[in-house]
This record gives sequence, structure tokens and C-alpha cells, in this order.
Amino acid sequence: MRFLQTDRLLLRRFGEGDAERLIALDADPEVMRFINGGAPTAAEAIRIDILPRFLRYHAAYDHFGFFAAETQGEFIGWFHFRPGRDASLGTELGYRLARAAWGRGYAVEGGRALLQHGFAHGVRRAIARTLVANVRSQRVLEKLGFALQGEVVEEQFPGSDRRALLYSIDRPDPPSPAPNQA
Repeated sequence: MRFLQTDRLLLRRFGEGDAERLIALDADPEVMRFINGGAPTAAEAIRIDILPRFLRYHAAYDHFGFFAAETQGEFIGWFHFRPGRDASLGTELGYRLARAAWGRGYAVEGGRALLQHGFAHGVRRAIARTLVANVRSQRVLEKLGFALQGEVVEEQFPGSDRRALLYSIDRPDPPSPAPNQA
């Protein structure tokens, strides 16, 4: 199930047994603050929709999908690196981390590993979106080398203020070597 390994993180493919981890992650109002105003994701939605969708990515793609993030054997959240909703824009990077993992550089470390892996396997451009109000995620994207492309309306997340920033990064020439993968 291992996908990528960094100095501190293991990014692995999700399994059927990860539902409870996802439910606990999405139960924290601070984690969900910029997703849906702080409401938890319904446990049944995770079991019958979200986790099966994550698993379908693994069946469909070798280098893309949703990946559980662990440090020292502890689940701290997840990352995704997948074809974007608008494929012409690029491959989309995203993440959701437990509050205990915030401010420790995990978002940058996991994001960098996925970008390097993607660029080494043919991805030419990656994109990311974050709500205008989510300044911490903007800093993560800037540390990863993403450039601001402009403001968009984020249709995926409910809420009154769905103004978001679209960022992109192009593959360096030549592409960086991929991090360790299993």
C-alpha cells in the first residue's frame, strides 16, 4: 500500500479499513472550517461515497489518487494528486491534515513529494485551489513554488464566500527525480 516515502511521511494508498480515520479527521470543526464551514462530514457519506471514490482512483491510475499520510505510524490526514476537474488546467494537488499536524511542514513535504513524483512521470503542470480566507494554505502553495494565477469561484465547497485563488506550477526542465517509491 506504500506509494511514496519522505524523510518524515509515508504516503500510502487508502484501504477499506481507513473509514474511521477519515471520519475522525472530518469531525474536527477546525479541519473542516474552509471546506464546509466547520460541519463534520457524515460518517455514512465517508463510508459509501468518499472512501470508495478514493479507492477507485487507485484502481484507475498508477501515479494519481488520494493518499493517506502517516508519520511514525500515525494517520495525520491525506493528500490528493489527480487529474483536475478541468484537465486543460493541469493535475490537481490538495491535502487535508489533522490539526495536530498543522505548522510542522507536513503539507509542504507531502506536496513536494507528489509534485516531484508527478513531474518525473510526465505531469507538465500542477494546479491547486484555496479559498481566499485560507492564508495558511496560500503560504504552503507559495513554499512549494506555485504561482498565483487569479481568483475563481470554488463551486465544490458550500458556503457564502467561495472566492478562491487558483495557483499553478510547471514542471522544471529537466524534471526532478522521483522520491523513493515502493
